[in-house]
Amino acid sequence: VQLQASGGGLVQAGDSLRLSCAASGRIFSSYVMGWFRQAPGKEREFVAAIRWSGGNTYYADSVKGRFTISRDNAKNTVYLQMNSLKAEDTAVYYCAADRAIILTTMRLPHAYDYWGQGTQVTVSS
Repeated sequence: VQLQASGGGLVQAGDSLRLSCAASGRIFSSYVMGWFRQAPGKEREFVAAIRWSGGNTYYADSVKGRFTISRDNAKNTVYLQMNSLKAEDTAVYYCAADRAIILTTMRLPHAYDYWGQGTQVTVSS
């Protein structure tokens, strides 16, 4: 599976942005697709995840209510709609995928085998 993230950019605080992650290759129903982010000098952190089958979604507390993860099965694409952006959302955003992730490891970067190249999101205050 190859992942291609896009949609990042420079926005002002309060603005919205939608990231896309296009997956090539076969996505099995057991896959979990996730979004992570990494700010300069900080560790990569979990943002959101979605189960390919069923569409169950999971969010970090810091983005709950502002970000929405969704998927388009026909396009093999996962989206991250980011609203009410804050300066602290500034980071490189990565999409990730794995075929078999359990709930207890879903928020851990090392649980994912496949990663996209990252897209920069910069929010000016």
